[in-house]
Amino acid sequence: MIVEHLNLVDFRNYATADLTMHSGPNVLVGSNGQGKTNLAEAIVFLATLGSHRVSSDAPMVRDGHEFAVIRARLAHGERKVLIEVQLNRQGSNKARINGSPSKTNELPRYAHVVLFAPEDLQIVRGDPSARRRFADQLLIQRTPRMASVIADYDRVLRQRTALLKSARARGVRGDGLSTLDVWDDKLIALGSEIIHARLRLASDLQGPLTEAYTAIAGADHRPRLEWALSVRGGDPEEGTPSTDPETPGDVRGEIEEQFRAALQAKRGKEIERGLTLVGPHRDDLIMRVRDLPVKGYASHGESWSVALALRLASAELLRSESPAGDPVLILDDVFAELDADRRRRLAAITAEYEQVIVTAAVENDIPDALHRHVVRIHAGTISDERAERAEQHGEEADDD
Repeated sequence: MIVEHLNLVDFRNYATADLTMHSGPNVLVGSNGQGKTNLAEAIVFLATLGSHRVSSDAPMVRDGHEFAVIRARLAHGERKVLIEVQLNRQGSNKARINGSPSKTNELPRYAHVVLFAPEDLQIVRGDPSARRRFADQLLIQRTPRMASVIADYDRVLRQRTALLKSARARGVRGDGLSTLDVWDDKLIALGSEIIHARLRLASDLQGPLTEAYTAIAGADHRPRLEWALSVRGGDPEEGTPSTDPETPGDVRGEIEEQFRAALQAKRGKEIERGLTLVGPHRDDLIMRVRDLPVKGYASHGESWSVALALRLASAELLRSESPAGDPVLILDDVFAELDADRRRRLAAITAEYEQVIVTAAVENDIPDALHRHVVRIHAGTISDERAERAEQHGEEADDD
């Protein structure tokens, strides 16, 4: 897949913006705060229905405006698709595909993007929420209908938790809250589907992760992924490890049974605390190298290697499963964070993809393998050297 053209209206610092891109590497250069990452964020939103920088959509709408528009023309081989989304400060977002109204969760069917960013280090070293967000955004790209499942789960979770808080305020005990059973059923059905999809994802990522880590680090430190599941007695939010590690053969029926049993066992504690203590919102993706947890044990270099390998493995997984070809790779200010050897290795691996978009504050940070079509960004103004040269050549031809 290739993003041929990106158009923004009232998105972040852009009143309007138009960016033409080409196959192969595209380099966006500009000082910090000029709007490079905003362009990358807009493309990523079309693929994941979320931002890698903020948890809500409102900050992406320009100050003083009620909505922003992201519009992109995509090329899937010879096929062209125009997709757009209107991000609203209030109310639901709206989407169009080839000019016709569509559900927003249809957009990831057309936009396939993998982002590398400095924030990726938080996937490895940060809170469990960062790892859950990574997994869920990849799930949505892999199976777009999961966007609705995850959104429905979050809605049920909020409503169930509100009921728990109300019960706590009224002094209700566990056996006296029969209305919770209805919400339990909904939470179990949606949550089990998410857990099952996450387990399958971790299993399918394992092979590509091992290969990518070796390519980036130059050594096989046995990277491994496993989920610590609250439905199996683990609670990463409270530092309790899972007592029953998952296997790829898990089926949803077994997960549902474990989910229901865990909810029943925790009901008294949930009412006491006014929180839903069991479900995929409490799980953690545990990453290991050399048989040790990356968080707390890995060096800075190893942590970066794992973060980069996760993104490369994601790209390889999407590439192998999508009939649309390669996902677009976006390397957002990553090279400034890496040593020379990792820069070289990452550039060599990613340069073979159909389209790569690189942002950098310092042009010299970009390895030669990716230093091609250069676009300069300054205070929200886009200067495209290739387009300007083509325009100049066209004018000269007219003069002749």
